[in-house]
Amino acid sequence: MKKIRAPNPKRRVQIAIIAGIAIVASVIAFSYYLDEASLQGQKFGNDLALIQSDLKNETASFDANLTLYENGKISKDDMLNITDSHLAKMQNILAKYDTLDAPEPFVPSLQLFRLSTATQLESDDALKDWILTGDNATRAKSDQLLQQSFQYEINALASYNNAKSGNSQ
Repeated sequence: MKKIRAPNPKRRVQIAIIAGIAIVASVIAFSYYLDEASLQGQKFGNDLALIQSDLKNETASFDANLTLYENGKISKDDMLNITDSHLAKMQNILAKYDTLDAPEPFVPSLQLFRLSTATQLESDDALKDWILTGDNATRAKSDQLLQQSFQYEINALASYNNAKSGNSQ
């Protein structure tokens, strides 16, 4: 008959300690991963908010000048210079979207925000043609593009909020 060895209590303690260390290490690693993902998401959100703020400020400034032009307080040449400067600033704002590192759930919203800004830039370019020519068809095209830009932005905000709350896009 074979002699059954009694389990070594020290061995059990060692195994329990190793298992405990593995569990604690796993929890720490998972927590670190979640913190990093949260920080990346927070940085992305902050960077996107800065771009949107720059866009809002530039658009408000341009709209104020356009109103002055429409009221005859700015000459056509001055308004064309203002428009050229505005278009360059809008190009710079548009390029900022490409520098963002969006977490995967936010990629669709980033694409929509970028599309909104690109469409607004196209609208402002058509508006420049209207200032140059006075052709109301280009003004109507500008207005149509601006409405499309607004719709893209609404969709971008909805997509962003869905990603933020963890819902599928």
